[in-house]
Amino acid sequence: MPSEKLTYKQILIFWLPLAATWLMMSIENPILTAIIARMADPKFNLAAYGVAFSFALLIESPVIMMMSASTALVKDYKSYLKLRKFSYILNFSLTGVMLLILIPSIFDFLAIDLIALPKEVADLTYIAMILLLPWPGSIGYRRFYQGILINSNQTRKVAYGTVIRLISMSVTAIVLYFFFNYDGVIVGASALSAGVIMEGLSSKLMARKILQDYKLHEFDKSVDLTYKDIWEFYYPLALTSIIALGVHPMVTFFLGQSRMALESLAVLPVLNGFIFIFRGIGLSFQEVGIALLDTNKKTYNYKKLRNFASVGGISVVLILALVAFTPLSHLWFEEVAGLTKDLADFSMTPLMIMILMPGLTFLISFQRSVLVNAKHTKPITIATLTEVSSIVLILLITINWLNWIGVIAATTAYVLGRLAANTYLMKPFLNEVKQY
Repeated sequence: MPSEKLTYKQILIFWLPLAATWLMMSIENPILTAIIARMADPKFNLAAYGVAFSFALLIESPVIMMMSASTALVKDYKSYLKLRKFSYILNFSLTGVMLLILIPSIFDFLAIDLIALPKEVADLTYIAMILLLPWPGSIGYRRFYQGILINSNQTRKVAYGTVIRLISMSVTAIVLYFFFNYDGVIVGASALSAGVIMEGLSSKLMARKILQDYKLHEFDKSVDLTYKDIWEFYYPLALTSIIALGVHPMVTFFLGQSRMALESLAVLPVLNGFIFIFRGIGLSFQEVGIALLDTNKKTYNYKKLRNFASVGGISVVLILALVAFTPLSHLWFEEVAGLTKDLADFSMTPLMIMILMPGLTFLISFQRSVLVNAKHTKPITIATLTEVSSIVLILLITINWLNWIGVIAATTAYVLGRLAANTYLMKPFLNEVKQY
């Protein structure tokens, strides 16, 4: 690990591979939506891809924080074995939930009766969900081993795994696009699954040396990790992810009832994919804070990490604003994302609304890292509940009462909801900061 007193250079070297990892993950969705947009029936297929991806995100949500958990908790081979067993049980359980949703009567209730998807979109969504069946287990598997790599200061290997994921996804998408006459949503879902499976396997292989070293050393007797400890540490984080990612199907539900519903459903995954490029840079900072905050002599390292996060957050907001308020936005949506001119024009205003989101993401990642480092995870869950509740309330007002266009309402709700979460976390965050 870096020396006791961090320098900005050390933070940058530690963070860059993680930022590159999230950046590579963030471009996979724009790549796939760009391919789908260039295939037959782009509105139906983009809408179905967005809905299926939202369902998959919700189902995988309990394992999202497994990277943070393994970064914070795995200290020796004994703690590795205990958290691995916990992780595997969670992965298999979520795969079972995915299978349950694929029962036709249950799926029809969710997609047609509840969300009110058009029949064409619902049928395409069902096929995509079948293809995404490996998604939740593979995500949990690779995030567990990536946390071990991060904790051992091998963040470059995390990035290597994501390179493998991106290559596997791209090759699968290109082969299906050029050599098979499949619907666009099938190409997208197949490519996503292929990528995460390969990334999970490569992460395990790259962590083998670390696990062998764990075996050769005595257990750290000061770290007697129990399943009760794991549960008490992890369930607030899992609940946080469930609540946070659960908002996507809810937004889909509201968009299905909104003005210009089909257009909103079609462009939202494209918008989210583009914004995630900038948000992912901020999300990558959470594990940096967890790993590098010194729990004994904290003041110096905390200030360095705080300053680094502040500069990073301001920078990504300015870069996104440069795109949103200039012709670069048309270049992205029409030439890169492949949207028609009408859909590209439709995306302009919601993109402008979202410019603060990357900066707020940097802030919440740092807030969470301080709280996780202090093993004070419950406020993170409450903040996320605050965020989701705010989003739902804003959607109710803007769509059901004010009759806003769906995607305008959704992007406004996303930004104001995140701001509410940042505001709630400030008090517990500052209470922990007093110790630095």
